[in-house]
Amino acid sequence: MPTSVLKSVLAGLILAAAVVMPALGDGLRDEIAPTGKLRVAIAISLAGGAFWSTKTGDGYAGVPVDLGREMAGQLGVPVEYVVYQNSGQITDAASNGNWDVTWLPKDPERESRMMFGPIYEVADATYIVKSGSNVTNFATLDQVGIKVAAVNATTTMRGAAAHLKNAKVTGYQTYDEIFGLLSSGQIDAFALSRDQLNKMAQKIPGTRVLDETFKKTVTAVAVPLGHPQALTFVTKFMNEAVTNGTLRKAYDSNGLKDAPIRTE
Repeated sequence: MPTSVLKSVLAGLILAAAVVMPALGDGLRDEIAPTGKLRVAIAISLAGGAFWSTKTGDGYAGVPVDLGREMAGQLGVPVEYVVYQNSGQITDAASNGNWDVTWLPKDPERESRMMFGPIYEVADATYIVKSGSNVTNFATLDQVGIKVAAVNATTTMRGAAAHLKNAKVTGYQTYDEIFGLLSSGQIDAFALSRDQLNKMAQKIPGTRVLDETFKKTVTAVAVPLGHPQALTFVTKFMNEAVTNGTLRKAYDSNGLKDAPIRTE
C-alpha cells in the first residue's frame, strides 16, 4: 500500500476513534457501568413476550437479554444479568444501585423513579377468565365476589385496579403462580397483555380471553434517576436498534417472529 494511502487510512481511523472515544470516555462508562460490567435487570417467567425473560440451561433468554448483550458489546464491557420476579421488583430496586439498565413497562408511577428512553412495544391489556366462567365481557367481570389476579406492583395491576370498581384485584409475585391459580380455578380472571394471555389460553383448556381492552401497556428502555449520559446512550442505542434490525433479530430469536415492533 502506498505511503500516502496508508497515511490517509490511519488518519481516518484516528478521526473515527476521536469521534467515538469521547462518547464512551466522558464519564459514560462510569455512569452506565460503574462496576465495570453492564448490569441488566430482567424479570424471569414462562410468559415470554417483549418484556419477560426465561431461565435456560446455561443462562437466560429473552428480548431484554439479547438487547443487554448487544449494548454491553457497544460499551466494551461484560454483561451481567440481575434477576427479579417481576417489573415491580425491578422498579423498587431502581434507587439501590443494583442495576444499570432495564427494559420494562412504563407508567407515570415509574417515571418518578427512573428515566425512560424510547418505547419499543405497545400491548393491549385485557383479562383471561377461568374455564367454565360465565364472564363474557368487562361488565360481567366487574362484579362483587369476582377474584382477579395480576402480577404485583406492575403497570397492568395498577390499570386493572383503576378499571374494576367491584371485582377484587389481588397482586401475586409471579406469572407462574397465577398460571397455577387460574388452572385450578382458584381465581376468576388474570389481567395481562393480550398476546401473553392468548398463549396462556392455549395451555389451559376452557379459558377465554376477553375481546375488550382496558389499557395500552408501553414497554421501554430505562436507567436509574440521575444518569443523563446513560439515558442519552440508551436512547441512541434503541433508536438504532429499531432501524438496523437489532430489535427485530431479538424478537425473532425469542419466539416473536409474527409480532410487529410498535413504537407508539
